[in-house]
Amino acid sequence: MKNKALVICLFLLAFTATAQTPEEILIAKRIILPAIPASIGTYTSVVRVGNLLYLSGRGPLQENGQYTTGKLGKDLTTEKGYAAARLCAIAQIAVLKAELGDLKKVKHIVKVTGFVNGTDIFIDQPKVINGFSDVMVEIFGTKGIHSRSAVGVASLPQGWPVEVEMIVEIED
Repeated sequence: MKNKALVICLFLLAFTATAQTPEEILIAKRIILPAIPASIGTYTSVVRVGNLLYLSGRGPLQENGQYTTGKLGKDLTTEKGYAAARLCAIAQIAVLKAELGDLKKVKHIVKVTGFVNGTDIFIDQPKVINGFSDVMVEIFGTKGIHSRSAVGVASLPQGWPVEVEMIVEIED
């Protein structure tokens, strides 16, 4: 399993090396960054402390402006959860783009915390959050490799199956 993950990671790194910037990679992959929806509470999408950005949790926002909903192990398969986590990653990249203007300013994705809304017997939280992590490596190459937690929870806002927050180091 580790060898397979290493091969995939090396393939992704080789692919990202052919594009010069994260924006070019997004274009090559035909990824369109969504508009950032208004907060559903008293908080902001991102807080900067020194050269670190703390991004609030984002749910799986689809291209049509609707969120994916459901519970893993009941309504959604692990594969659908993986796809939802990819949407969370794209939403977080949109926050970074809005905050920084240029994604080349990302120095390193430091820490990712993924919350998975699953049944009490669902145990594939890491496989679901891989959807998020894989996007970070696809877009940012080695800068996208991060530490991570994948946590199972009983529910998430608006019935989301996945919510992901992260900490990002930026260039001064």
